[in-house]
Amino acid sequence: MTRAFLSSGDLIADRRAHYAEMMFEAGDHAAAADVMRQALEIVPDWVPGLFRLGEMEEKAGRLEAADEAWRGVLRADADDRFGASLKLASVGLTAQPDAPPTAYVESLFDAYAPTFETALIGKLDYRVPEFLAEAIIRAGGDRRYRHAVDLGCGTGLMGERLRRSASFLEGIDLSDAMLRKAQEKRIYDRLARGDVNLLEKPEVPVDLVVAADVFIYVGNLDRAFANIAAMLEPGGLFAFSTETHETEDELVLQPSLRFTHSASYIRRLLECHGFEPLEMSKVVIRYDRGEPLTGIVTVARRAAPLAVAGGHDEPIALEERPN
Repeated sequence: MTRAFLSSGDLIADRRAHYAEMMFEAGDHAAAADVMRQALEIVPDWVPGLFRLGEMEEKAGRLEAADEAWRGVLRADADDRFGASLKLASVGLTAQPDAPPTAYVESLFDAYAPTFETALIGKLDYRVPEFLAEAIIRAGGDRRYRHAVDLGCGTGLMGERLRRSASFLEGIDLSDAMLRKAQEKRIYDRLARGDVNLLEKPEVPVDLVVAADVFIYVGNLDRAFANIAAMLEPGGLFAFSTETHETEDELVLQPSLRFTHSASYIRRLLECHGFEPLEMSKVVIRYDRGEPLTGIVTVARRAAPLAVAGGHDEPIALEERPN
């Protein structure tokens, strides 16, 4: 129900849930939770409604009740398709996880696929593919890439900008619905379902890997960076975006249930996995409820096997670029 209304299968329960949503939007969060409980009395096994009840109780300041609702979701759905474990962590009821549940990310983007581009571009002024494409050109000039991989390709927004410079363009995504949307554009030479933390090393290394707005749904990036390093040939480019924060924490789970990463964390992982950073630019990557979200656009080069990672005399500066 946070992404789209998921019917309970009972008309009266659905009607009460709609009333609850109206009260919630009007700011009466406690009353909304009370009405949602009435709906759940009719359909006690309605997991989306139970998850939404937790959100209403949270906004009403009743964290004990929210905790009860979200733990009920986890008992009913061990795969955690709604991200109840993330909700518990985001309000301090459990420890911050290293990564979101895979089923949550998959179901989130399956649900978003039909309206993904309209929402991002039309409403949120999403510009990550544009920023990454420009950064790749600054790093590689008019270089043509033998085999480019678009990780978390989604509907193909990044792929549209990579097509001209890639002889072979591969898209990988966790969501089947997103892959179907990408297939409709006919810009990829190959599309495959995959998880960035479970990537297999290709028989022939690739020379460009791009991850646009992917790592906000990954969390701890150590394994992902290791996999990407194994995919890339020496001299190959790794271009990606992250959302960031101003605290000293390496990664933070935000109330949006997305992860943000510090610039120092990104630098450390790049050095650890044999990458030389070529550019790190701070930009406004999109808007959320009218507020700008700051991110970092990074391009790094895979070091040669005998090169010493992190061989700069001075670390590359974090540059702020105008939007």
